[in-house]
Amino acid sequence: MDIPGYPARRAALNLLDAVLRRGETLDQAGHTALRPVQGDADRALARALAGEALRWLIDLDVLIDSATRLPLSPDAKVRSVLRLMLAGWLRLETPPHAVIATALPLLEGGPRRLAHGVFSTLVKRRASLPPSPSLAAGVPERWGERADAIAPALIVPPPLDLTLRYPATTLEWTERLGGVSLARGHVRLARGEAVERLEGFAEGAWWVQDLAASLPARLLGAGEGRRVLDLCAAPGGKTMQLAATGWEVTALDSSTRRIERMQANLARTGLAAELVPADAMEWKAPARFDAVLLDAPCTATGTCRRHPDVLHRIRARHIEEMAELQQRLLKRALGYLAPGGALVFATCSLEREEGEEQAARIRLTPDPIRVEELPVGLVPTPEGWLRTDPAMLAEVGGLDGFFIARWRS
Repeated sequence: MDIPGYPARRAALNLLDAVLRRGETLDQAGHTALRPVQGDADRALARALAGEALRWLIDLDVLIDSATRLPLSPDAKVRSVLRLMLAGWLRLETPPHAVIATALPLLEGGPRRLAHGVFSTLVKRRASLPPSPSLAAGVPERWGERADAIAPALIVPPPLDLTLRYPATTLEWTERLGGVSLARGHVRLARGEAVERLEGFAEGAWWVQDLAASLPARLLGAGEGRRVLDLCAAPGGKTMQLAATGWEVTALDSSTRRIERMQANLARTGLAAELVPADAMEWKAPARFDAVLLDAPCTATGTCRRHPDVLHRIRARHIEEMAELQQRLLKRALGYLAPGGALVFATCSLEREEGEEQAARIRLTPDPIRVEELPVGLVPTPEGWLRTDPAMLAEVGGLDGFFIARWRS
C-alpha cells in the first residue's frame, strides 16, 4: 500500500502482536517485523510507536474502553490499532488527520468505522494520559513501596550511557561529546544521534553500557594481572571493563553469535579476552579464578525504561524459572572460585526472588559494598548489597534496576 508512513504502522502493529500474543521481546520481534520497512527513519518510527503503546498500554486501554459501547477483546486487532493511533497522537504528537490516514488502512476489510469513531470521539474529548504510566497488573504488588516512585521514571526512554576505554579520559570525552559524567569512566548523552556516528566509536574509545550495568565489574576493582571469569558474558560490556582495568579475562557465553559480537567489540576497542563458547552448567575450567562475575540471566524487569514490553510479558512462572536457574549458576560459580577469591553476583531485575532472596542463600564471607565505591547518590543496603531502580538519580536521567552483592571465599 503506497501511503507514506503506512509501512511503519504495519511494522508497529506486528511488533505489538509479537509481544502481547506470542510473548516475544521487542528486540526479537524486530528481526521479522522491521525487515520490510525501508529507511532508518521509518524503522525508528515503528519502534517508537510500539514502544510508546507498550509503555502506556494500561492507560491507552482505559481511554479506548471509555469510548466504546461494547467491550473490545483484549487481543482484538482493532484494539491494537487504536493503541497505536493514540500513542501516535498523544505521545509522538502526530496530528489526528495524519494518524487516521496512516492507521485506518491497517484495518482494511475490518472495523475501520469503529476505529475511526473511537479515535475521533477521544480527539473531540481532548483525551489525555495520566502524569505517569500505570503499571501492569501484579507489578505494584511485586515491587512494593518503590512502585509508585518507579512509574514516573518510565515516562520516557533512558539517555545514552557510555563506558570509556580509558577512565582517565573522562573529562576529555565528556567535553568532546557534550555530555555529563556521573562516575569516573562514564559519559551520559541525550538520546537521538546514531551511536555509530558519534565521535570515538570507530576508534573504540567507549562502548554503550547503562551506568547501573557497569557497576558489577567496577566492584571488582583493578585486576593487576589476576584472573577473572565473566560467567555469562554477553553482550560484552563487563568483559571489556574488566580487560580495561587489568584483569586477565575468560568470558563464557553459550551463544556463538553473541561471542562473535563480543570479538568484534574487543577488536574495535583494542582489548583482549579469552572468549569461550560454552554452557556455564557444563564447562570445566582448567584452573580456578581469583574472581568470578556472574551477571546472571534474569527476567530483566529492571530494564523496563528501555524495554517496556518486559512488564507485559513477565509472569510469576518466569520469575520462578529464572530464580531456579540463578541458583544453579551460583552453585557453578562457587566451584570456579579460588580460595580468597571475590564473587560478584548481579541481575538486572527488580524482583526480590532474583536478587535479595538469592543473596541470602550464599554461605560465603560477605564483602559489603561501600558507599565510596558507588556513583554519588547511590547507597548500599544495610546488608552491604546494592539495589538500584529507575527512580534513582532521576534528576540526572535515572538508571536501570539492578541487584548486586559481593562475597569473598
